[in-house]
Amino acid sequence: MQGHENNGFQADSPSIPGQFRWSTVIENGVMVDGPKQRRNSRGTDSVTNNSSTTTLDLRGTEPDGESAEGSPGRDQWGKGIEFLMSCIAMSVGLGNVWRFPFIALENGGGAFVIPYIIVLLLVGKPVYYMEMIIGQFSSRGSVKVYDCVPALRGIGYGELYMICVLITYYSSLMALIGRYMWDSFKSPLPWAHCQPEWGTGCVPATARQYAANGTVEQMSSSELYYKRVVLKELDNIDDGIGLPDWQLTLFLCLSWSIVLLVLIRGVKSAGKASYFLALFPYLVITILLVRACTLPGAINGIIYFLKPQWDKILDPKVWYAAVTQCFFSLSICFGNIIMYSSYNKFRHNVHRDATIVTTIDTFTSLLAGCTIFGILGHLAHVVGSDDVGSVVKPGAGLAFISYPEAIAKFDVVPQAFSVLFFLMLFVLGIGSNVAMTSCVMTVIRDQFPKVKNWQAATVIAICGVALGCIYVTPGGQYILTLVDHFGASFIALVLAIAELIAIGWIYGVDRLCKDVEFMLGHRPNLYWRLCWRWVTPLLMTAILIYNLVTLQPLTYQGYVYPTIAYDLGWCIAALGLLQLPIWGIYAIYKQEGKTLSEKVMNAFRPTRNWGPIDPTLNQEYKKFIHQE
Repeated sequence: MQGHENNGFQADSPSIPGQFRWSTVIENGVMVDGPKQRRNSRGTDSVTNNSSTTTLDLRGTEPDGESAEGSPGRDQWGKGIEFLMSCIAMSVGLGNVWRFPFIALENGGGAFVIPYIIVLLLVGKPVYYMEMIIGQFSSRGSVKVYDCVPALRGIGYGELYMICVLITYYSSLMALIGRYMWDSFKSPLPWAHCQPEWGTGCVPATARQYAANGTVEQMSSSELYYKRVVLKELDNIDDGIGLPDWQLTLFLCLSWSIVLLVLIRGVKSAGKASYFLALFPYLVITILLVRACTLPGAINGIIYFLKPQWDKILDPKVWYAAVTQCFFSLSICFGNIIMYSSYNKFRHNVHRDATIVTTIDTFTSLLAGCTIFGILGHLAHVVGSDDVGSVVKPGAGLAFISYPEAIAKFDVVPQAFSVLFFLMLFVLGIGSNVAMTSCVMTVIRDQFPKVKNWQAATVIAICGVALGCIYVTPGGQYILTLVDHFGASFIALVLAIAELIAIGWIYGVDRLCKDVEFMLGHRPNLYWRLCWRWVTPLLMTAILIYNLVTLQPLTYQGYVYPTIAYDLGWCIAALGLLQLPIWGIYAIYKQEGKTLSEKVMNAFRPTRNWGPIDPTLNQEYKKFIHQE
C-alpha cells in the first residue's frame, strides 16, 4: 500500500478532493496489489475488483463538521504542520534551557551528550513514535486510548492525575518568569544593586570582582533579590508557608489567561498559536547566542560546557541523568503526545514528525547550553574566575540568579537582553502548559462530549489559579520541590513502564505493527520492534530500580522536611499509583463473562469498538485484522 500521503504538509489540507489515493484493492478486508479506481457520481474514489467494492469518501471535512477520517464533532488540526509545531512547542520547554545545561555540566559535560543521544535512540524516539501511532490510530485521548487494554486504563488516569499535579506548579514558574520579565523593563535592573536591608554581605551584580570578606558570608544581589524580594522565601516551613504574594498572583492569573485564550477553541486556536510558540524562542536564542559569542570569556564557557569528562561516561548516575532528562524533556508517557496525535487525520505521516521533533529537541538543548554557558563564561571572566562552574547555580537558580547576574554586567542595554531572555522562557512555558492543559481538556471532552472547549478551559484555568497560589507563597518553593518529587518524577517512571508493557506486550508489538501497516501502508522495521518489545521497557525498569536503590530523603537547600511532609508526599504518590488497581478492578467488574477468569481475560483484550474511530475505517480494519 503506497501513496497514503505525500511528504509535503499541504497534503494534510482537508480541502483537496481525493487526497488519499490507494494503490491496492480490498478483497474481503485484505489489501492486495492491482487497483482499479474510478470516480463515481458523488465525486468520491471507489476501489473496485471482482470480489468487493469499497467506497472511500476522501473529499475531506464536510460542512457539518464530520470528517471522513475522524469522528463526528471531534476537532482536527487545520493543517499537518500545526501538529508538528504544537509538538515542538510542547517538547521544547523550560527543561531544555535551564535543566539540560546544568545536568550536562554536572554529568561529564560533552561526555554526557554521548549517553544522552544513545538514550534518545533507545528510549526517547521509540516511545515518541509509539505514542504518536496509538493516538492517531485510535483518535482517542490519553484515557480512552486504553480501550486497547481496558484493564490498564488506570495508566491513563494516572497520567491525567500527574498532568494535573504538574500544571498546578508549572504555572507558578510562569509567574516567576513574568515577574522577572516585567522587572527587566526597569533601569537600572532591580537585581543589579544591593538594598540597605540586605546587609553588608551583599555584593552588587554589577561588581567586576568579589572582594573577600572573611567575617561575613557574601551573596550576590541577584540571589538576594530572587530570595528576599521575589520569593520572600522562608528559612523553613515549620510554622506554615505564609500567604500568596500579590504580584506573583497577578502574573499567575496572566499566564493562565494566555493559556485560556490559546485554548478557547481547542486545537483549532492552539494550532494557529503554535507557529509563534514554536518558532519565536529560536529567534531569541539565536540573538542571545550571537551576542554571547561577542563577549570576552564566552568561548571559555562554551568549551567548559562541551569539554568531555571521560571518567564519568561509565558512571551509572550519568546514564540515569540521561534517561530522566530525555524522558521529561520530550514529555513522553505523560499523555500529551497521544492527545495531540489523536487530532491528526488518520494517515498523517507521524514517523516523519516523530523524527523531526526528537531531533530538534536535542539540538535545542545543545544550542541553549552553548548560549547559556557562553554568557556565564563572560560572567566568570568579569569576576576574574577561571572556574565557570563556580558562577553556576543549579536548577531554577540558573535562570533566576546566574543568568540575570550575567546580564547585569552587560555594558550595552542589559534591559533589552533581559526582556528577550525572560520573554523566551515565558513563551516556552506557555507552549508546554498549553499541551498539558489540552490533555486534561481532551479527557473531559472525550467523557462528556457536550462540554465546549471554552467551558473546559475556563474551569481548568480557575482551578489552576486557585491551586497555583500555594506555590507563590513564601514557602511555595518547599511545596513545589515536594510535589514535583512525589507527584511527578517518581510515579512518572512507574506509569511509563506500565504503558510500555500495556502496548508492547499485552496489546502486542505485532498487533501494533499491523495497525501501522493499515494506517500508513508499511510495517515498522526491526529497530522499532526491538525497542518497543525489549530495549525500552528493560531500560526504564533498570532506571526505576536504580532510583529506588539510591533513594534518599528529599531536602530543599539542606532543609529536611518534617515527617508530616514526607507522609503527604507519599500520599500524593500513592494516589497516582492506585489508579492502576482501582480502574483495573472496575474494568474486570464491567466485562462480560460468566466466570471471573473469563472476565479477567476479556479485560486484557481490546474492546469491540477498538480501532479507527471512523465507522467505515473501523469496519475495514476489522476485516484487515481478521484476514491477517
